[in-house]
Amino acid sequence: MPSCDAIVVGAGHNGLVCAAYLARSGLNVLVLESADEVGGAARTVEFAPGYKVSHVAHILNQLQTAVVRELQLKKYGLSYAASDLPTTALDLEARHLTFRGGAAERIDGDLADTERAAWSELRGRLVKYSGVLKPYLAKTPPRLRSGRMQDSTDLAALGFAVRRMGRKHMQEFLRMILMNVADVLEEDLSDDRLMGALAFDSVLGTGLGPRSPNSLMCLYYRLAGDADGMPGGLALPRGGMGSVAETFRNAAIAQGAQVRTGSPVRRILVDNDRACGVRLDNGEEIHASIVVSAANPKTTFLDLLGPQYLDTGFVRKVSSIRMNGRAAKLHLALDGLPSFDGVPESDYGGRFVVSPSIDHVERAFNPSKYGEYAPEPVMEFVLPSVSDPSLAPEGKHVLSAVVQYAPAGLKAGWDNARDGFYDAIMAVLEQYSPGLRDQVTSHELLTPDDMEAQYSMPGGHWHHGELGIDQMFMLRPAPGAAQYASPVPGLYLCGAGSHPGGGIMGAAGRNAASVIVKREA
Repeated sequence: MPSCDAIVVGAGHNGLVCAAYLARSGLNVLVLESADEVGGAARTVEFAPGYKVSHVAHILNQLQTAVVRELQLKKYGLSYAASDLPTTALDLEARHLTFRGGAAERIDGDLADTERAAWSELRGRLVKYSGVLKPYLAKTPPRLRSGRMQDSTDLAALGFAVRRMGRKHMQEFLRMILMNVADVLEEDLSDDRLMGALAFDSVLGTGLGPRSPNSLMCLYYRLAGDADGMPGGLALPRGGMGSVAETFRNAAIAQGAQVRTGSPVRRILVDNDRACGVRLDNGEEIHASIVVSAANPKTTFLDLLGPQYLDTGFVRKVSSIRMNGRAAKLHLALDGLPSFDGVPESDYGGRFVVSPSIDHVERAFNPSKYGEYAPEPVMEFVLPSVSDPSLAPEGKHVLSAVVQYAPAGLKAGWDNARDGFYDAIMAVLEQYSPGLRDQVTSHELLTPDDMEAQYSMPGGHWHHGELGIDQMFMLRPAPGAAQYASPVPGLYLCGAGSHPGGGIMGAAGRNAASVIVKREA
């Protein structure tokens, strides 16, 4: 039976990052990917002849600077078609607001001076408070009451960081941390356009509405990200997300890891109560003293490992992880550049948000609680072919949109409702770009059910688990596996279902590798 030091199951970006760091530490690492290409949901796909798009994730806003630097990603192919993207919050009366700089540092548009001042003050608090949490994205979350010196030190450091803000900010930080984002925004702001855009960013990719408990935490999570070295910035990778995945693959191989595609893992093997390798679909068995799964926690523990190796309490916790996605992805092949009245063409290469108000987002969210899609969805979209012409034929364009809310397991069934939801999305887009439907030559709509089927993501949730306060930090994905090590010795997690969560970040892979090297040295 062939063998190596460590097997990484899944060549999504976190799996490749983990493999690169493990190989860098001197281990003989093999990455096994079931698909014929790497990247998982971070993939560039030709959805119509000549039209290519980032299939699920389409904007970089959280890729950690440490990962870029330490793995020399720019040396191995990372490049940006556009960075420091503006975000334009579209308005039906063409009174658009355009956010520029990291974390909406500047706002262009017709906005009252008092509102600008209020946003500047609130933005300062949000950036400051997300900055307290930011270092912990790049660390293993501490165990509570573990007795380990490192855990005690990390908890003390967090407490010290909060106290160091001063009494006023410390009290405000503790008051706000579990609030919903709607209450926070409405305390200080009054402009629906501004609040609607901020509320959308707080719930993007989640199963929350702006009035849901702890929706502010998701905004902190977003503000803690980086893009091309800019805190809170946004960037589009050249060649789509598939090029980013190839960059991670190249970096892992450069460090000495092997990457095998078309090699689906059927079972994680256990001997003497320790993970000892994997069995592939074709029956091949490969031995390793370390097995690292970048797959979803439910897939890892319940399917690849099997509940027979776990106690019933842990199985119940894993089975109860909330991971029903409510975001869909729409791709449009366009025969020309669409028009948005009042938006300068120089901003067409940026990000657009359709989210008129907090109440509009909440109304869009409400039907999803009952298994129905939003009749007037909210969304973000980009026209990546504006800055990267390689994604479409000459003179043509692609539009890529993340649309909320589209629940997994739709009550009516997505086979019956797909066309209706597409029509609902297009009706919204046509309000801002009349005639857009006539420019569409082909389209693709990915529901959470499609994402589950195509990318082995239970519930079609790209975070591999909801970003709720009970499923974050030292509770992610579940007590007993929240520091990347599992209840089975030799088996580790490194995917988005682990701390800190999803997004093209690389933190989970980097953190997991650090834990593995320390424990297995």
